[in-house]
Amino acid sequence: MGADLLIVHLYPALLRTYGDRGNVLALQRRAEWRGFRVEVEAVSRGERLPQGAGVVLLGGGTDRVQEALAPDLRRRGPQLAEAAEAGTVVLGICGGYQLLGNLYVSAEGTATEGLGLIDAETRAGDERLVGRVQAAAVLWGARFDLVGFENHGGLTTLGSGAEPLAEVTSGGGNNGHDGTEGAVRETVVGTYLHGPVLPCNPQLADAILGRALSPVTGGGSLEHLDDDLELRVHEHARTLPR
Repeated sequence: MGADLLIVHLYPALLRTYGDRGNVLALQRRAEWRGFRVEVEAVSRGERLPQGAGVVLLGGGTDRVQEALAPDLRRRGPQLAEAAEAGTVVLGICGGYQLLGNLYVSAEGTATEGLGLIDAETRAGDERLVGRVQAAAVLWGARFDLVGFENHGGLTTLGSGAEPLAEVTSGGGNNGHDGTEGAVRETVVGTYLHGPVLPCNPQLADAILGRALSPVTGGGSLEHLDDDLELRVHEHARTLPR
């Protein structure tokens, strides 16, 4: 029998800053603990993008890596847009988040065209935003606290076609000015938070899983898990100094 959930990890050898593989593992394990069959497929440059993915993940990377990957990623743009329209959750972390937007301009002035899956534009700032973040998130009707670690020199501004993933209560967020963190456009989600972000934010992980598994569950609620350890890590992260 086929898998209930296919998770595609794009460019795992290059977009992997701060252990983004942990986000894939969190989704895989939380689905498997509930009895779902999960398949994970890594896709590198030049390799085909499989059909039927429930989640596609782009992790974080340096400016140089983003510029190198951009042509290959843009070639996949129509297929990723079609998948998102069909219900695939596309999750971008930090550098991956920036590539989901319309444009990224580096500190050297190099402009890298993004996928345009999120109405957002990123330009390098004079100072990096580094430290712990706490935020109040809303994703597809679910409300939860969000914690993580940010380290980015790009400042992201959302356009009218995107909603923020969260409102920052502590930390810089998208740009250090407007109080927003991350972005959402239908099933496309971006965030600057590392950690990796999903193991210590089980509610975010389950919101993504719930959406990705809806063809199997019919949109029903996921079985409750004992998240004592995850929530203890979450609370510990809230107490750490910025």
